Amino acid sequence: MRKTLYYTFILAYVLVFICTFLIIDLWTSDKDNKTLCKQKARDLYDTANVISDAYIKDNFYTLKNDSDLQGRILAQSRATDADFQLIDYTGNVIYRTDNHSESPLHVFDITDFGNSYYTIGKFYDMYDTDMLTVVVPITNDFSVDGYLFMHYDISNLSDVHLDIMNTTYITFFLMFLLTLIILFVFTSTVFIPLKKISAAAREYAKGNFTYEGLEHFTEDTEIGRLGVSLNFMAHELDTMKTDEKKFIANISHDFRSPLTSIKGYIEAMKDGTIPPQMQNKYLDIVLFETDRLTKLTENLLTLNRWDDRGNHLNRTNFNIYPLIRQNLASLEGKCAKKNINFMLKTESKYYMVYADKDKISQVIYNLTDNALKFSHNNSAITVSLSSKGEKVFVSVKDNGIGIPKDLQNKIWDRFYKTDLSRGKYKTGSGLGLAIAKEIIQAHDENINVISTEGVGTEFIFTLQKSKGM
Repeated sequence: MRKTLYYTFILAYVLVFICTFLIIDLWTSDKDNKTLCKQKARDLYDTANVISDAYIKDNFYTLKNDSDLQGRILAQSRATDADFQLIDYTGNVIYRTDNHSESPLHVFDITDFGNSYYTIGKFYDMYDTDMLTVVVPITNDFSVDGYLFMHYDISNLSDVHLDIMNTTYITFFLMFLLTLIILFVFTSTVFIPLKKISAAAREYAKGNFTYEGLEHFTEDTEIGRLGVSLNFMAHELDTMKTDEKKFIANISHDFRSPLTSIKGYIEAMKDGTIPPQMQNKYLDIVLFETDRLTKLTENLLTLNRWDDRGNHLNRTNFNIYPLIRQNLASLEGKCAKKNINFMLKTESKYYMVYADKDKISQVIYNLTDNALKFSHNNSAITVSLSSKGEKVFVSVKDNGIGIPKDLQNKIWDRFYKTDLSRGKYKTGSGLGLAIAKEIIQAHDENINVISTEGVGTEFIFTLQKSKGM
């Protein structure tokens, strides 16, 4: 862009300026000069006709000896700053107001004027400079007695022409200055922002997503919105980069811990540190850790399928009430260890929904298992079913440790675990809620959390009612 866009624009701007100036200096100047001559010739022609009708037409042959008429014509000559010349049809000079020789103009021919009433030149070399000469025929009884010529020094028009051109040049340069303002606006609002955006793009390409070159962009213009969008993109990429590091750290931790346990117990059994009579106990631990790794791997594969955006939902119409009871029954063993009771609250045992039954079963299990994990001993978990309009609402509410307000948006992140869960409740993979959200969003439904730290947490998601319910 540095060598093509802006400098090409400047070059084009300079070329337009030069071409415009040349057009004004050459074509416009010549056009104005011709227009001035034509207008002056028209004025002289009108004056010549007036003088012809007033003084000459009826006194053509006596004018030469009439000093009074000559004086009047001379006054008109001085008033118009033009020389008058009266010639008969044979070319003899009858009267003239200048001081040139009065020798006959035998070379004069009216056809030299062509179809025009004026010509520009030295008039048969009578003058040393170009003159604007206007001719008016003197007629009497439909016959031409002679011709009245008016000779005007065309150099007198140069001052008028110069004034016009000066005005044109001043106007042109004022317009040029105004376009410089446009160029300045273009530079400040387009080129400089684009240059900053280009520099930012190069930094982002290097992986420097914390580059602050676009921090002051606003959404007032299209360029501003582009800068804001790129800045937002960089922030999101930086967040993704940070999340990726956390993801790798979390998955490494969750894989390393059970693998370390498995390796340690096997080595202890192999070298005899663990006696044969106690090996079954530690083999059970190894088996538990193996199952944990298997479940973690399955959850990762599940999320990977959802990321592919092509995971097929096998939607059917089914009653969600027995599905919830089935999932609650599968957790009775865990409930007994913590002396926790499940309470199912519903106004009906018949809630038909249109969804993927297996996927929704996984959501219910993940939410209830999560509630069980973070509930206090000797407490209760309430699962509620209700409907409103075309939606069925499912709620899972516990009376456990709760989630801090500033962390509630992060619980949906993969492998995210609160600081509390990394202590007493560290057995989870941190994928259950992420999977639940992916499944619900794939159904074009919503899942939300309401939580108060130290009081408890409630998860609520919606499903589409079956048609006709």
